[in-house]
Amino acid sequence: MFGYISPDRPYLFIKDEELYKAMYCGVCKGIKKGCGQTARTALTYDMAFMSALVHNIAGKDVKIEKQHCVIHPFKKRPMAAADELTILLGCVNTVLAYYKLLDDKNDKEARSFLRIFYKRGYKRAVAKFPPLDNIIKEQMAAQSKLEKEGCSVIDMACEPSAEMMKQLSEVVLGDKSTPYTKSLCYAVGKWVYLADALDDYDKDVKKGRYNVLYNAYGDKTQKEAVNNNRDELIFIFDNLFADMRESLANIKFYFNHDLTDNIILRGIPLKTRQMLFGCCGKGKEKKPETEAKDVNEKVQS
Repeated sequence: MFGYISPDRPYLFIKDEELYKAMYCGVCKGIKKGCGQTARTALTYDMAFMSALVHNIAGKDVKIEKQHCVIHPFKKRPMAAADELTILLGCVNTVLAYYKLLDDKNDKEARSFLRIFYKRGYKRAVAKFPPLDNIIKEQMAAQSKLEKEGCSVIDMACEPSAEMMKQLSEVVLGDKSTPYTKSLCYAVGKWVYLADALDDYDKDVKKGRYNVLYNAYGDKTQKEAVNNNRDELIFIFDNLFADMRESLANIKFYFNHDLTDNIILRGIPLKTRQMLFGCCGKGKEKKPETEAKDVNEKVQS
């Protein structure tokens, strides 16, 4: 996971904002219990979303209580207690982070040295849940093979990431896994891969690294790629959104699912349009009340 999955905050209920933060803290605690302290530094809000999603589908309520933590030592914050699911998700996060850093090593990224700090946590994670390593290792190898071959077919290049998320969802959900939960996670995995390719377009071109959108379109900059292939890109993403909506409508939830609905139905499309049309770049926030309005105007233009 890369940190792209986020809610549309102007449309997020206060109760769900609190739940979102509490689930984040819960996964952080799960990482500590399953993989150790150092591995906690790799956590993103993507996994908080996954925690909220799988707990609801599995019908396992979370216990939220106010506690202190290392990051917030003076004021107690609502935190979800670490349970079996959050520990498992913490292990998923750690194994993904470790393999992502191995991939960075192949790309000669300076940050790849950080993998040595996650190796111990990675070993603990795969000792607890061996299937995680098999799935992630196999699909990352398939992804690497396609990239080395210079694959220019967008659907083909996305397949390993999408398949990895689908298979991981089966492990996490167990007997609560259905064709629709697998379809949803498959679409989310595909979206994350494309979002990363879109966001890193200019950097990848500059450094001569593989990027499926560059290989498919050949434009020198992200702006040119979007301008020259606008209709096709919108079609690709809108089809993914349609798949997510259909899957979501057929999944049985045990509790209120306003939070995950907001993220899937509003947050993911909003993030996509921000990256496509430059509403606000990574790390450049606009005021929430103007952000959605700006995006809608750009989409309609």
